[in-house]
Amino acid sequence: MSEPKSTCRTAVVTLPCVGTSTVYCILDALASVGRDWEMLHGTPPKARVFDAKMLSADGKAYTDINGRRITPDGALEDFGQPDLVIVPDLHLAPDCPLPDEFSALTNWLVKTRAEGAIVTSVCSGALLLAAAGLLNGLDATSHWSFCDVIARKYPEVRMRRERILIPAGDGHRIVTAGGASAWGDLVLYLVGRIAGQDEARRLAKIYLLQPHTEGQLHYASLTAGAQHEDAVVADAQVWAADNYALPTPVATMAARSGLTERSLLRRFRKVTGQTPVEYIQTLRVEEAKQMLETSDMPIDDIAAEVGYTEPSSFRNAFRRYVGMPASTYRKKRLALGLVAPET
Repeated sequence: MSEPKSTCRTAVVTLPCVGTSTVYCILDALASVGRDWEMLHGTPPKARVFDAKMLSADGKAYTDINGRRITPDGALEDFGQPDLVIVPDLHLAPDCPLPDEFSALTNWLVKTRAEGAIVTSVCSGALLLAAAGLLNGLDATSHWSFCDVIARKYPEVRMRRERILIPAGDGHRIVTAGGASAWGDLVLYLVGRIAGQDEARRLAKIYLLQPHTEGQLHYASLTAGAQHEDAVVADAQVWAADNYALPTPVATMAARSGLTERSLLRRFRKVTGQTPVEYIQTLRVEEAKQMLETSDMPIDDIAAEVGYTEPSSFRNAFRRYVGMPASTYRKKRLALGLVAPET
């Protein structure tokens, strides 16, 4: 549709651990639809498309994680039934206990979803949707550092850490977006869906928004060393960190542990979310990324340095774990000024 039939009542959820910048970016972008393009081109503004409010559980002012005083527009319950809900990024350690405020919010999310709202999240905000049970049986994404944690805590959720944006569920009424900057991808999608693709294109031009079409894996860094209490697996991880380039590291890890490779696999995957082979591959690829960023060493030499005897095996593994070829990764980092240029 080219024009919205009515104003979309939008609740942008906030609480002290929410990323304030993301909240205001979303609010500003939605408020500009039907107004700013017209202002720039000297035409009358259109009817407001999104009635977007920053809402908390109680509507009271709070201090965010950066010490800024934030005053929400009101309380969630006072807003009534929204058409659209957006949960921004949460500044939490991935494995920390959920804040007490989550219980009231999860109940509200379940209720609003049952009454027809589109419920969405940005970045680690997917953790709140998962806690509410709204992602069960669905594909979902989040910031790369939260995907494995959500998968472990909520095994019914199919986490896709390589994806930036995933509409899912009946009528695509659940939408999750990747890292914090993926608020732009989410907003462009929602504006296109609700107000029409012309409005989405205009918004992209005004805000210089560029969808992350390459995914988010190439931004990821190793998070598989999350804390756990299995001393045997922890010892294997410590050993692997220094010996991943050896020819048969998994066999040596099993021998050191006193377990069979199959037993180690089960135990390792239970606490890390990865098999020993996947963990070794992750370590090798992570080191290769660092070498691509900090040196001009030929890619085949990097492959040998991190433990691959066949360059083709390295290239396949790198593409699988990072989402792009090693050569492309180096070029992108060079373009961003994140790679030392060749001398």
